[in-house]
Amino acid sequence: MIPFHLGALHPIEQALTVVLAFGPFLVLGAVVFAQRRRDRAAEAEVSDSATDSPPEPGA
Repeated sequence: MIPFHLGALHPIEQALTVVLAFGPFLVLGAVVFAQRRRDRAAEAEVSDSATDSPPEPGA
């Protein structure tokens, strides 16, 4: 189906339209995935260091 409001597009123009339409969402998904992965790694590091350290003398 040809989108009539744009007319017939060259294949490169069609690809560019799809990239511009969906690209930002793919980038956002990748950023969220990477940030959650970093957060999980930081939480695991904090919990590991809390369980591995000996108790403080005054506690």
